[in-house]
Amino acid sequence: MIRVLFVCLGNICRSPMAEFIMKDIVNKKGISNKFYIDSAGTSNEEEGNSIYYLAKEKLDKEGIPYTLKGARKINSSDYDKFDYIICMERVNEINIKKIINDKYNKVFRLLDFTNNPRDISDPWYTRNFNVCFDELNEGINSFLEYLGF
Repeated sequence: MIRVLFVCLGNICRSPMAEFIMKDIVNKKGISNKFYIDSAGTSNEEEGNSIYYLAKEKLDKEGIPYTLKGARKINSSDYDKFDYIICMERVNEINIKKIINDKYNKVFRLLDFTNNPRDISDPWYTRNFNVCFDELNEGINSFLEYLGF
């Protein structure tokens, strides 16, 4: 089983969207039994809060099922629990490495799996959940291709 943890700042927009988009994709491909997928944030400021309402609206619009879960902060033990720790932007990557004691070989930016490596824009600030959704899809499909799926 491949264990994947998506990480953003607060775990209320990008990382839970990535979690549920990937769960939907692998379910539709019939390979969900090969994955354990979760999400977290690098900050505890949103801890316990649900997915941001605009993120839920976008997932609903796209027909992506999700569960209501509380945001949580990544911790050092996550490094041992997951095969891939996939963040949304360079700042997340830097903060993750501090939290997990500068371990590097499991930490990636999602869009680094694509032909156009870059950060995923933060829809909390941009309010553009359409762009974020498209970038997440691009990254997740490229990541699955990287894994051989």
